[in-house]
Amino acid sequence: MLHGDLRPTDKLFYFSTLGWMMYNWLISGLSVGATVVLWEGSPLFPRSTVLFDMIDRVGVSVFGVSPKYLEAVERSGAVPRDSHSLASLRAVLSTGAPLDDHQFDFVYSAIKPNVVLGSITGGTDIVSCWAGNNPEKPVVRGEIQGLNLGMRVFAYDANANPVYDTRGDLVCTAPFPSMPVYFWNDPDGVKYRKAYFSKFPGVWSHGDFLIISSSTGGIRMLGRSDGTLNPSGVRFGSAEIYHVMDSIPEVADSVVVGQKWGGDERVVLFVKLADGVAALDDDLLLIIKKAIRSQLSARHVPAVILPIADVLYTINGKKVEVAIKRILAGADPAAVDRSAFANPDALDLFVGIPELQPVS
Repeated sequence: MLHGDLRPTDKLFYFSTLGWMMYNWLISGLSVGATVVLWEGSPLFPRSTVLFDMIDRVGVSVFGVSPKYLEAVERSGAVPRDSHSLASLRAVLSTGAPLDDHQFDFVYSAIKPNVVLGSITGGTDIVSCWAGNNPEKPVVRGEIQGLNLGMRVFAYDANANPVYDTRGDLVCTAPFPSMPVYFWNDPDGVKYRKAYFSKFPGVWSHGDFLIISSSTGGIRMLGRSDGTLNPSGVRFGSAEIYHVMDSIPEVADSVVVGQKWGGDERVVLFVKLADGVAALDDDLLLIIKKAIRSQLSARHVPAVILPIADVLYTINGKKVEVAIKRILAGADPAAVDRSAFANPDALDLFVGIPELQPVS
């Protein structure tokens, strides 16, 4: 509430299912006397700007969504600042995935130029945020503004040293207010310690990559470390690839995973084509490879790029990578728990792809 500068006069909205931690976050707005606004139904039907209709209709002042939602509005061609008043709106919040640099541009050019754009990051298991918006600091394109109160967070290198301006593991070196203390049905704490304290003994490791800026204190999230891509010993996060793919108009969506291959790991990129794009032909493959090479490096270019009809998501709107990686490694699709998937049938699209089968 402090980080969001939430006031009793605010009308707070966050698009969330009841099962996501952001619903708990949303309801906590009642503690300061703010009005909580709920939404039943699709955020994009009957038009991509229906939530902006709601902002004007009820006077929402703090508007929370996800990068995926902002991407859908941008791709629809909508410019809410031209079609809506948005006079009540003073803050736009985003979580669920890293917010791309160009999405900062979209919010300030197409929604409202004088809002606080608060990209926030946390975890369902802690029902809280590691880092988020700060009304006392400027917004820097591509960055979360800073660490949250009560969170002694660092980026650790492989030797448990704090690092800045380079990729590291998100760790918290002191107890924090919403820290889980045990798991159900884990009386000896074995599963609990393995989940959070096995990588750096005595230090909470959350399983995310991040970069902390030494100059601004801002944070860039790079995706889950359990989905780390590691071709020929070069480690990078999937979010780095997604940043590039989101800038290619011929691509509607994508998911990237690592696959064990010939004693090493290769990177496999699946591409969902945008409407009207007939095929993933040689020209589009060249565009994708050039974009990744120029914006990242030659080592980031996937070994295999394949079309896919759909990308697997959780109910909370997060891309699923680990389950796909398991399928490519030969796991039985029937043994994969699909209860948390929004589109569970999409997992079957990744089964038995000829180009990904080992050569006998």
